[in-house]
Amino acid sequence: MNSGAVAPSLQEIASCVAGYDPKSLPVAQAREFIARLVPRVQAVEMVALRAGLGRVLAKGIVASSNVPGEDNSAMDGYALRGAELQADRERAFTVAGAGFAGQHFSGTVASGECVRIMTGAVMPEGLDTVVPQELVTLVDGVVHVPAGVVRGGDNRRLAGEDLARGGTVLAAGRVLGPADLGLLASLGHAEVPVFRRLRVAFFSTGNELRSVGEPLPPGAVYDSNRYTLWAMLQRLGVDTLDLGVVGDDPVALEAAFRTAAAEADAVITSGGVSVGEADHTKAVMASLGDVLFWRIAMRPGRPMAIGRIESHGRSAVLFGLPGNPVAVMVTFYALVRDALLAMSGATTAPLPMLRAASAEAIRKRPGRTEYQRGIVARAADGEWQVRITGSQGSGILRSMSEANGLVVLGHEQGDVGVGELVDVMPFAGIA
Repeated sequence: MNSGAVAPSLQEIASCVAGYDPKSLPVAQAREFIARLVPRVQAVEMVALRAGLGRVLAKGIVASSNVPGEDNSAMDGYALRGAELQADRERAFTVAGAGFAGQHFSGTVASGECVRIMTGAVMPEGLDTVVPQELVTLVDGVVHVPAGVVRGGDNRRLAGEDLARGGTVLAAGRVLGPADLGLLASLGHAEVPVFRRLRVAFFSTGNELRSVGEPLPPGAVYDSNRYTLWAMLQRLGVDTLDLGVVGDDPVALEAAFRTAAAEADAVITSGGVSVGEADHTKAVMASLGDVLFWRIAMRPGRPMAIGRIESHGRSAVLFGLPGNPVAVMVTFYALVRDALLAMSGATTAPLPMLRAASAEAIRKRPGRTEYQRGIVARAADGEWQVRITGSQGSGILRSMSEANGLVVLGHEQGDVGVGELVDVMPFAGIA
């Protein structure tokens, strides 16, 4: 991804982050660093409205008309003048006609008259109140309205009540959801301007890894990380390039990194970023660009590489994640997800958190952020309660599968007692 301007070096970015220490970097500082590092997609394309779901809006949308266009009825009932109602006695109104959605009543309504009206029908001129049909009695064309059942202006939708002409409907940077498509359709938009999709390449490193479907010799394991990465990326709506499993071979690793940098905006690897004699990944990363290697004060997921790599005149942001399956997922949610959304042009917000009472004591050492896998449910008193899924080893992927959220224990937080409230990041809130 090339923005045209000269990007600051990683050391320049690091100098802007207070207390930067690559050997023990708090999660908050790592997030700040990454936010300063990543560029934004600039290219804009017009897509059909239905193709806009999950895409990032590139330009703000201003309402070209009022929605609804005219005052209309919010109920099936009878439209009348609110000023003619009496608070202390019943009033009778003669039915002058009827109005339907798409076929409004266009006649004149005299004093003491009302109009039969259906939900969505335009309010007849001069009438401002609708009495629901179930509250009145109709006898020989005369509607009897009991005292006090409605007030003037009730059950009327005002023109522009939903969207007012000239007002901002949706701001640029919004990830379009189902309701947003409905809003745009209500304004008559057949197309919508969105940023092009971010392209993300990913691969796993390690001689012990095998792809699903290959024979599994002694000491080898099937690669699960590419499948979890692919799934998490799919939920972000980015285009993906799966480069498979790459062994600990400098030539193969360099080829994979060069392909990724040439064809993608971001590159995510799993494995090869911790201290290990057999890992050539760190050396190859460093040879292809400006890369830093961190030990982040978090559990799981301490080792990480971050930077830019270049190939064939193009550059890509690099996220080198640890190799353990749970650590890959946790570091993605904690550090990579929001960065990719920002690169996509989206306006990011912190992931939603629940406050839940811990069903058990949790040991926690201050000085690092911990992400423990938990199961959140309603307790007998109706409040949220969370319990840990069992063993929290960074290689136990089952703990993520069984969980429905991550218990987030803050950097300075210590041990948690039974019943103490903790933050929980529900998986249902992670898109």
